[in-house]
Parts: sequence; C-alpha cells; structure tokens
Amino acid sequence: MEEKKFQPFVPADKVVPEFTVFSVVLGMLLAVIFGGANAYLGLRVGMTVSASIPAAVISMGVIRKILKRDSILENNMVQTIGSAGESVAAGAIFTMPALFMWAAEGLCDVPSLLEIGLIALIGGLLGVLMMIPLRSALIVKEHGVLGYPEGQACAEVLMAGEEGGEKSSTVFAGLGIAAAYKFVTDGLKLFPSEVDWSIPAYKGSGVGVDVLPALAGVGYICGARVSSYMFAGSTLAWFVLMPLIALFGSDLVIYPATQTVAELWAAEGTWGLWDSFIRYIGAGALAAGGIISLIKSLPLIVKTFASAFKDYGKVGAVGTLRTEQDIPVKVVLLACLGLTLLMWLFPGIPVNSVGALTILVFGFFFATVSSRMVGMIGSSNNPVSGMAIATLLISTMMLKATGSTGAEGMVGAIAIGSVICIIAAISGDTSQDLKTGFLLGATPRKQQYGELIGVAVSSVAIGAILYLLNAAWGFGGEELGAPQAMMMKMVIEGVMGGDLPWALVFTGVFLAVFIEILGLPVLPVAIGIYLPFHLNAGIMAGGVVRWLVEKRKYKSDKAKNEAVQSGVLFTSGMIAGEGIVGILLAVLAVITVGDDKSLGDIINISGTISLGNIGGLVAFGLLLVTIVLFCAKGAKRVKE
Repeated sequence: MEEKKFQPFVPADKVVPEFTVFSVVLGMLLAVIFGGANAYLGLRVGMTVSASIPAAVISMGVIRKILKRDSILENNMVQTIGSAGESVAAGAIFTMPALFMWAAEGLCDVPSLLEIGLIALIGGLLGVLMMIPLRSALIVKEHGVLGYPEGQACAEVLMAGEEGGEKSSTVFAGLGIAAAYKFVTDGLKLFPSEVDWSIPAYKGSGVGVDVLPALAGVGYICGARVSSYMFAGSTLAWFVLMPLIALFGSDLVIYPATQTVAELWAAEGTWGLWDSFIRYIGAGALAAGGIISLIKSLPLIVKTFASAFKDYGKVGAVGTLRTEQDIPVKVVLLACLGLTLLMWLFPGIPVNSVGALTILVFGFFFATVSSRMVGMIGSSNNPVSGMAIATLLISTMMLKATGSTGAEGMVGAIAIGSVICIIAAISGDTSQDLKTGFLLGATPRKQQYGELIGVAVSSVAIGAILYLLNAAWGFGGEELGAPQAMMMKMVIEGVMGGDLPWALVFTGVFLAVFIEILGLPVLPVAIGIYLPFHLNAGIMAGGVVRWLVEKRKYKSDKAKNEAVQSGVLFTSGMIAGEGIVGILLAVLAVITVGDDKSLGDIINISGTISLGNIGGLVAFGLLLVTIVLFCAKGAKRVKE
C-alpha cells in the first residue's frame, strides 16, 4: 500500500531531537504571539491566516542561527505548537465577543477570564483529541489523495533548512515594517487608516480603502482570485444594493432602522445604510453559504466516517516504528468523556447536559468535516463559521425547546457554538501539522502532545486578549467589527426572540443561492457583502500585487516560485506586525494618565499635523511597493 512505500525525510529508524525544552518554550511563545495577532486581525476583518509557515521560518532562524542546533524535527515541533495559537484565536473570536456585546446591552454578566479560558481549552483539547483517531485514515491512507496544502508547504520550507536564515529575515522584515506603519497611522495618527469618500451623484454609494498592512497581507496570501470574489461582494453591496435602498426606500422606515432611509442617509451617510441593512443581508448570505458548503461536502463526510471507523481499533496501537505511534485510543476516549463531564458539571461553564452531548456529537462530526476540507482546499478556505452557524441554529432551537430561553439560553448557545468553532478550527490545524510531520518523519504522539501544549497556552492568553481589546475599543464598532461574532449574535437572537429583519436575511440567503447557481464560491462573495467595501478594497490591493508578481517574467520557474513565496513570508510578517502593534495600542488606550486621557490620546498628533486621505493613499502605495521589492529579492536569490 502507498503508506508503506512512502519514505519520510527523516527515516523512521532514526531518532533526532524533537520534543525538547527549546522547541516547547519557543513554540509556546509563538503560540501567544500569533494567537494575539490573529485575534486582532479576525476581529477587524473577519479572517485569520495560517501561522505554520511563519512559525517554521522563525524557528529555523532562532534554532539554527542563534542556538546553533540542527534538527528539522525540532523546528517542526516549534511550528506545531506555535500554529495552535492561531486556530484557538480563530475559533474564539468568531463567537465569544457576542458575550461581551450582550454584557454591554445589560443582558448578561461580562464573561470571566476563567469562563473564556475553559471554553477555549475544552474546545482546543477536544479538537486535537478527536483528530487523533482520524490520522491513519486521512493523513496516512489518503496520502496522495488529500493534499493538505499548508502542511506540504510547511514541510517544503523546513526541508529547505539551509535557506532558513534568509527566509526568517524576510518574515521579520515584514513584521518590522508593518509594525512601524501601524504605529504611525493608528498610534500617531499621522494619516487616517481609513480613506473614505461619498459619491453625491450616486446616492447610497461610497468608495474608500483601509490602508493597513494586514489587509494587503491577507489579499496577497489569498491571491487575486479569492480577493476578487470578496471585492465583487462589496461592489454588489455598495454600488447596487445600497443605492437601490436609497432610491426606492427614501421616504420609508425600513426595520430595523428607526428613521426614514433619507434621514438615515443625511445623518450617517453610507455607513448608516450599511449598518442598518447590508449587515443583515450579508449575514443571511454567510449563513446560507456555510450550510451550502456543508451539504456539498456530505459525500466526503460519509466516506471519511466509514474509513475512520474501519481502522478505529488499530489507531493508537504502539507500532514497531516511531512514525506510527499515536496517543492511545483509550486515553483519547477517556479524555473526551472527562472533558464532556467537565462542561456539564462545572458551574463556570454555561453548558447543560443537552449542550454537552450536542458538543460531543457535533464536535466529532465537524472535526471530520474540517480535517477533510482542509486536506482538499486548505485551511484558509475551511468554512468554520458555516459549521458554527449550523450548530448554533440546531443548539438554539434545542435549548429553546427544553425551556432554556432568554439570556440564559442565548449564553448557553454561544458557549456551545464557541466550543464547536474551536474544535473545527484546531482539528484543521492539527491535520495540517500532522501532514507536515508525516512528510518529515516526525513522531505523531509527540506532535499531538505539542498540539495540546499549544492549545493550553493559547487558551490562557485568549481571554486576556479579548478583555484587553474589549476595554480598548469594544466589539461590533468601527475599530473591531467582529463580523462573525455579530452574525452569530444575530442568529441566536433571531431564533430566540423572532425579531430579526427576516426579509433582509432571506435576501442574503437567496443571493447566496444565486451565486451558487452561477458556479461561484459562495463564502468569499458572502464575506464581501458582509464586510465594508473599504476593508475588501485593501484586501483586493494585496491580491492585485500577487497577480502582478505571478505575471512577471522570470528566468526560471524556481525563481518565480521563490518570488511568490518570499511575498507570502513577507506579508505573513506584515500581518503579525500589525496584530502585535494593534494589541500594544489597545494597552495604551486603556492606560489613563492625568485628566482621564489615555496614553493613546497623548501620542495622537493628528490635531497638530495630518497628511489626510491623500497621504494615506501614498503611504499605502509605498507599502505595496515593499512587497514587490521583497518578491524581487527572493527571485534574485535563485542561482542558475
């Protein structure tokens, strides 16, 4: 069979340093850094990015160049632990900010750090544990069938170890440039981070761009195609739907608005129309897109379940080879049972017996879905939010039917959705990491321990990060729109109270059906409808840069690939740099001195000097040029 013929980079009979103090400590540090950066990014733009490759190149730079150690499996352990932070953050920020928003509305208490940490920890641990029985069926037996693109890319980066120093310097360069840029625009406020113009001649429309490094980085990593789908969604919303609302509804009061469309336009402009109407249309499109994605993947889900249960008893047995050893199945089952009982019985977690059972059943179901999906289309396209929406709809209806209504039922539903969302996110990440380990010849059991450590550290950090960001800016506002969490909140409130603007939601649902009939990917377009035009314009700019880099003529295919990958590393660093400074600015925003002024207000120089919208566009243009320059530098490194 194919798995017997495959020979990993490090032979199974060779033992090299892997699960070491250095790898664990560095991995834990990167888990916190990338978890925080992705939390900020996800709350701002509704998307997160994989941290595996940046973590891998940083580990090579530190372990090889500074510590003078030479073990590819040690580097792999760093990225395994480090990338867990991004996945825990992704699952948490898609749901848990809803609790803070309800607390601001007086519907419930602010969630405690213990509550947030335990929800994140249980979801993360279950995600890793539920993936372990699937490893043989998906990673080993379907090698060559399921690609796991990020896992393979990370393995290639690690195998190119001699180039690790240069690659890590590219990541750090992107991090430094983006950090300085972010501090100038959102710290000093020398120029606005959001350039905005209305179009008086076309009432209801507007144009602008958020001139931020993370957006350009997301666009470059996603590529021109995915970026264009998102941009198309925003174009539809801001240049078709909003002008139609302004034209036909001028003298009408359309729920949920409390004034006529004309008055709303006069008072708040395009943002009033977007906030009152487009967000609900986008939420409907996102919900339908997630459900459509799940329905389309049902045949794959059935196949995966059949394969996994067929080999279930064999998984975890101590094999003769190091590369065949997983955490034993008995340990996995007992741990899953223990975590389920903890959810049910611990008073600090708002989940009852029905909710705990729902999480156990849907958790394994969506862990399977997530693993197979990322194996086919990559982690970036994994419809985690769609899985969470499907869970929320079912769990909210179940809770309502069993008498858990009002604020208690809504908090319980979001807790269930949070755990499921984190399970789906971390199981996808674990799959990619185990694929990397399979190609390199890592010990699966040690990697699985590494994932559990990364989850534990990230779970402790994510609560503090959410508290900090909420104290600085709050969720659901201009700075941190928290689009997925807002959508989850609306879904739960709509099911519990029946007060959603269903006409707008169903408009989004049938827009998603229309998009699916056209053969376009629904989720990117739906995200584009939901998010403001300005965000997607910044992402599109990064996608255009990627397109230009790929279209240039190079002396060889290897040079072209190196140019593109250098851009990926540089923009990954940009995303991390902006996220880190974003958290730093949040710290400054909550520290007050003197006359109740925050340190953030003190460093703000916009009242003295400001370059305005034009200055912002020029600065963003120069930032995009740096991406091109680092891509060109990468191509020049290739020798004939």
